[in-house]
Amino acid sequence: MSDESSEKSILGPAAGFGVTFKAMFKKRLTEQYPEYKKPTAPRFHGRHQLNRHPDGLEKCVGCELCAWACPADAIYVEGADNRDEERYSPGERYGAVYQINYARCILCGLCIEACPTRALTMTNEYELADDSRQDLIFTKEQLLVGLTEGMVDSPHAIFPGADEGAYYRGEITGAAPGTVQQEKHARDKEAQS
Repeated sequence: MSDESSEKSILGPAAGFGVTFKAMFKKRLTEQYPEYKKPTAPRFHGRHQLNRHPDGLEKCVGCELCAWACPADAIYVEGADNRDEERYSPGERYGAVYQINYARCILCGLCIEACPTRALTMTNEYELADDSRQDLIFTKEQLLVGLTEGMVDSPHAIFPGADEGAYYRGEITGAAPGTVQQEKHARDKEAQS
């Protein structure tokens, strides 16, 4: 054994301890996580959300492409047919059952790229931990984005005189005036103020 290799074998552990001792006395920035939450990057992949059209109908058409694209098999979708008296989306179908299992989800974003209607997007919310596996399975009700001004909760009819394409071209900007749901929404809003 040469002198050079024996020197390296002796100095190897000492060099490692030197790195440790330097790090022990270095000033570190401590994160105050629960009290102060560091803002995420704008394109951060966090919790999913199911989006709506401006009139309140759901964008999800129950095609199940997101479930097929998921490498972790974390998404479960059951599509169903819309009926004129009970319409959830402007198309022929809608997602009757929609679940994402966050115990399996790897937040890769392949599901949102597979979605043809931009119904599924990802938010910046990253606090998904829970102490129960059952609570990590998010249902459609938990994932569906809330109603905003001018929206009416589904099911309801599509905008009069419009077809499915009008929704995707951006021609629908709110619920149809004079519909029973729109009048009820206006009454509820007046009662709140």
